[in-house]
Amino acid sequence: MVTRCTQFLLILCMLVSASACARGLPDLTDLIEKNSPAVVKINTVERAQAAGRGVPPQYRQDIPEIFRHLLEPRRREQRPVASMGSGFIISEDGYVVTNNHVVDGADQVIVTLPDRRELEAEVIGTDPSSDLALLKVDAEDLPAITWGGSDDLEVGEWVVAIGSPFGLDYSASAGIVSAIGRSIPNESQENYVPFIQTDVAINPGNSGGPLFNLKGEVVGINSQIYTRSGGSIGLSFAIPADLARDVVAQLKEKGRVDRGWLGVGIQNVDRNMAQAMGLKRPSGALVAQVQAGAPAAEAGILAGDIITHFDGEKIDVSGDLPHVVGRTRPGSEVTVELMRKGRVKRLDVVVGALAGDEEERQQASVNPAADAGGRLGLMVDEIPDALKQRLGVESGVMVKEVVPGKAGAKAGLRSGDIIAQLGFDEVGDLDDYQRIVKGLPGNELLPIRFFRGGQPTFRTIQIEEG
Repeated sequence: MVTRCTQFLLILCMLVSASACARGLPDLTDLIEKNSPAVVKINTVERAQAAGRGVPPQYRQDIPEIFRHLLEPRRREQRPVASMGSGFIISEDGYVVTNNHVVDGADQVIVTLPDRRELEAEVIGTDPSSDLALLKVDAEDLPAITWGGSDDLEVGEWVVAIGSPFGLDYSASAGIVSAIGRSIPNESQENYVPFIQTDVAINPGNSGGPLFNLKGEVVGINSQIYTRSGGSIGLSFAIPADLARDVVAQLKEKGRVDRGWLGVGIQNVDRNMAQAMGLKRPSGALVAQVQAGAPAAEAGILAGDIITHFDGEKIDVSGDLPHVVGRTRPGSEVTVELMRKGRVKRLDVVVGALAGDEEERQQASVNPAADAGGRLGLMVDEIPDALKQRLGVESGVMVKEVVPGKAGAKAGLRSGDIIAQLGFDEVGDLDDYQRIVKGLPGNELLPIRFFRGGQPTFRTIQIEEG
């Protein structure tokens, strides 16, 4: 009898404890019901055109005229390539935020509202560095989200994602913030986003969807997952809302994003370096290289300095520095605090503009030597030896800038890509590139092979000439 009473009491205690735990969990039903109408599904179509491989132009003259038409490359019909993602409405008049990688290279972007309306969207602007894009649909009186403050987020805080994973419309998932300020370089090795890490279930199709706090405010935009299977394993990364708001405002105002630039190569400080430089613990960003003529060089920053504060913000690890420099407006004068030979030093720096801003684009466009990127609309240069080793490439040229509307831009090339083949010729160096480009035929689809983030990619490129 005692045993049965004991078992009953144990079961009762377990039920009471479970009930208490359940009462402590957040009720997300109102949050999801209120905010789902502002979440949209995004479908994109890219018209990929394939072409058969013909005889290189330099060999055609050796073929009798009567047979040449048989050896011309055969064009195939365009094959639409579809992809999908998520997004959310930020204003009643139809502005929509999503990830850049959701719409990158798309010829058509369709936004599907929760009421099943399908609206073609205009791409107002994109920012590959932050993986954000701003769209506009022709509609009025749409439900819109409320922005929240991502700087106030704390590890352990509950967050909710709404999106279309695997095309399953308007799915919700919840979890907690598991870390903040994660530094994850993108395909171009840029590192301007201090990601929010969560254990919310994020899967393909969630990209570009909102991450809410329990107040129903958007505190992040879901962007990446870490996975070896292609599905969620409990590590997802969101772009902070405070950064996203600034990027979106610039895209809406001028269609581009201007970022601060210091002009240094940096690395982390290890224990031995900290001891040698008089630091109590490893912290800061060790300056490994200073670019000649860059804002850092003009201010007197030297290789071997350890930057510990930038404009009053503490730099704990090297990845913190690009975050704070990138969001500083070009032309601003800020104070940099650093350690040099065991002593604290403060320098005033006038922050420059990261390559790709409007001023530099204008300078490039009026430079006769640049010729607006030549026939392909690409500004290219030799690949630094250190970058060759890191990416595992031995030859080619690096894209420094892509001129909008020209062949390179239409082929989907980006700054940082390494061109290895043009047409049917391998690109060894800058001289090879210039020679090959000069001989490329116009108005004909040609293969181009390039590396992005160390991964080889084949596409087609066409020089449109009258």
